[in-house]
Amino acid sequence: MQEFGIYIIGDEILSGKRQDAHLSFVIQALKSRGLQLAWAHYLGDIPEQITNLLRASMQHGDIVFSFGGIGATPDDFTRQCAADAAGLPIARHPGAVAEIEAQYGESAYPKRVLMADFPLGAELIPNPVNRVAGFSINRHYFVPGFPQMAHPMIEWVLDTHYPHLFHRQDYTEVSILVMDAGESQLIDLMRHIVAKYPDLKLFSLPKLDNRRTTEIGVKGATQLAETALDEIKHAVTALNFPWAEL
Repeated sequence: MQEFGIYIIGDEILSGKRQDAHLSFVIQALKSRGLQLAWAHYLGDIPEQITNLLRASMQHGDIVFSFGGIGATPDDFTRQCAADAAGLPIARHPGAVAEIEAQYGESAYPKRVLMADFPLGAELIPNPVNRVAGFSINRHYFVPGFPQMAHPMIEWVLDTHYPHLFHRQDYTEVSILVMDAGESQLIDLMRHIVAKYPDLKLFSLPKLDNRRTTEIGVKGATQLAETALDEIKHAVTALNFPWAEL
């Protein structure tokens, strides 16, 4: 199963001038299609760092969404970094030029048209807001940092290129909320579950409330996850902690 990852690029995210809206969106967009996000990286506007990480994920074969840095200003490095990571020259894409000209006419020149310079051979991602396209190369999909543009573009990528992956994996996430128990009181149980069900991923999330509640659950194949959760329920009951379904 191919893994999905995301890069969120821009000093403005790391400095707090803008708040990230992409991570939660991608998680939900994938989840609604029976897919999962495997990893995420936040990057500043550092060309060497961007290029190195893009090169690594291209070599790994992941499906990657990259947000930000594809504008025409001097601090937008992502287009060149993508070309360098793929070992390709930058070339002006005729289809991207046509989209920009259709939207802006003569004012497409001399600056806006720079946003049609992509790695040679890149494919376009249509932008429904202002027709300034994103691009893709090596299963990496590059879109603007603006959520209003980026999010429908990512949904287009998923629905156009990857419907064959939707809801294919037998995967679920199940959990219960344990009351009056901190994580330290459930560690032995968690170790037992991890050892007995190595094909599942266990998780625990303590909540900072007055009752010391802890969510505990597992992710993985449906039948195995439900079996493990039943065992967790019985064990928590035996420890005399009340619990509730989630």
